[in-house]
Amino acid sequence: MGEKNYRVLLYYYYTPLEDPETFAADHLDYCKDLGLKGRILVATEGINGTVSGTVEQTEQYMKDMKNDPRFSDIVFKIDEAEGHAFKKMHVRHRPELVTLRLEDDIDPNEITGEYLSPKEFRDALLREDTVVLDARNDYEYDLGHFRGAIRPDIKAFRELPEWVEENKEKLEGKKILTYCTGGIRCEKFSGWLKKEGFEDVAQLHGGIVTYGKDEEVKGDLWDGKCYVFDERISVPINQIEHNVVGRDYFDGTPCERYINCAEPDCNKQIICSEENEHKYLGGCTHECRVSPRNRYVIEHNLSQEEIDERLKRIEEEDMQKA
Repeated sequence: MGEKNYRVLLYYYYTPLEDPETFAADHLDYCKDLGLKGRILVATEGINGTVSGTVEQTEQYMKDMKNDPRFSDIVFKIDEAEGHAFKKMHVRHRPELVTLRLEDDIDPNEITGEYLSPKEFRDALLREDTVVLDARNDYEYDLGHFRGAIRPDIKAFRELPEWVEENKEKLEGKKILTYCTGGIRCEKFSGWLKKEGFEDVAQLHGGIVTYGKDEEVKGDLWDGKCYVFDERISVPINQIEHNVVGRDYFDGTPCERYINCAEPDCNKQIICSEENEHKYLGGCTHECRVSPRNRYVIEHNLSQEEIDERLKRIEEEDMQKA
């Protein structure tokens, strides 16, 4: 298999930026001139991004970033790719790099959980006195997670502190291990846990993607795939064995294919086979299937007769199951 010509870079760095809005505008021009595509967030607290480009473009980007004294210690996680993982290049100013919306914000440079290497994290996973808390959203967990990890019932990261408040009994008196995709969410979340009085808090340094590349642990004890926020949707982690944990939204069969509901106002992410996407017109509910804005119906130029035929078939199958 030949060497791939493209790369995806995942990175973040908490460092003070005096004028993030100007920086964002200038950085966008720079990235476009370089030929990168991706999504970068900039705030007074630092930078958080994922970009794709050729090997030469990404090498130049990493070199230029490290030559900037503000980002000299930045760490890049590198994935080989067949092509760009994004369609466009965006650099946006935001109040926060990850949205927690706390009244008293957390500075990870002042308070954060203990950093664990992939080997240390794997060893801690096997201890009986630990509890493993996934710091990601429910749809990310559903595609893949560490074995035995708790699944918070949240749709957005900002909901996690409230979930913890309502489920303290699951965490109290335990060593808390937390993890996320690249590490940035855990930097703040683990600091918040410590500030709330949880004393023994540790985080997977570098996140799931670093764990999957570590040549010692080889992604061991990870089941499924890791959800990523680009056109790849997911990446493999466990180099030893691959266990599918995702389940098709419609029939519960093993599946790792994510789609968005075809109704634009819904746009719910669901795990769904290609067969079931066609069968259910890409809609997660009957209302979404019959919506005049259903993207699946429009893209496939389905007639009303074809739509009615599929809806009738779904209704008949539902009656048989009842």
